Amino acid sequence: MKILIIQTAFIGDVILATAILEKLHTHFPANSIDLLVRKGNESLFTHHPFLQKVLVWDKQGGKYKNWWQLLQVVRCEKYDLLINLQRFASMGLFTALSGARQTIGFENTPFSFLFSKKQPHQIGNGTHEIARNQALIADLTDKLPAQPRLYPTLADQESIKSLKSSPYVCIAPASVWYTKQFPKHQWVNLLVKIPENYKVYLLGSKGDIPLCEEIQALAGAKTSVQIENLAGKLGLLASAALMREAAMNYVNDSAPMHLASAVNAPTCAVFCSTVPEFGFTPLAEKSFIVQIDRDLECRPCGLHGKKSCPQGHFKCAEEIKTEQLINGLF
Repeated sequence: MKILIIQTAFIGDVILATAILEKLHTHFPANSIDLLVRKGNESLFTHHPFLQKVLVWDKQGGKYKNWWQLLQVVRCEKYDLLINLQRFASMGLFTALSGARQTIGFENTPFSFLFSKKQPHQIGNGTHEIARNQALIADLTDKLPAQPRLYPTLADQESIKSLKSSPYVCIAPASVWYTKQFPKHQWVNLLVKIPENYKVYLLGSKGDIPLCEEIQALAGAKTSVQIENLAGKLGLLASAALMREAAMNYVNDSAPMHLASAVNAPTCAVFCSTVPEFGFTPLAEKSFIVQIDRDLECRPCGLHGKKSCPQGHFKCAEEIKTEQLINGLF
């Protein structure tokens, strides 16, 4: 049986989709499994042990032309089963036109009336996203979701070997959304409290370099803890390999949280404007959630975060105490 899984959303969503890969591989180890992701996320699957192909949709240069070309490739593959985890119209129509013998997706996806089978996708009831995804294939496997998993290569592990000479903590301070991002002065407050026997690595993309540099400079004036800015220097899998052996990984409700989950790395996840009930919480065996310790009428202000605090006070982040974060380190 040839299987195609589609998840063309952002990095965190793709990482959580790997739970489906794990479950299908466990139940159907001899089957061929392919994955379709948006351009930029394919590096997560370098030398993946049981993916046959990773198909890439380039949404930047000629989005719809590339969509059409990719559809022709998929139709030629003649998949027996297509599982669409993306809930936008582009992939709903893609699924309907894919030529796959059986198509499965969420019922709130545009064009889902053309799917062979569909399931509801409800956010806000505390169900984790991996369980919502698992519902799509429960009758093929079982109802218990697998854990998401990534496989850093030997080259990735070798590239971070010199960074592990002493105990260390990783902090991924950035988020695409302002209201999901713990403020920089709050990260500085944490850095001041970290014991001096730990080294600290700041992680992020190239776009996060200025934020990490500013945090490094502000904290460097207040603590003697060694802080190294690795933003833009490590790939996703190398970052995951480094996080896996950290004493703790401090992250926002953002992609690095899911990166830590996928290698079972110790995680302290800070939730500002979003809430754990949305179902995107850390999954590592040692994981903690930090959030404001009282209710706010304005929280949550949205599912994905916003570019600024609608109320102007950002209390959901500002009232989190440093002690809440540092307690998870011990």
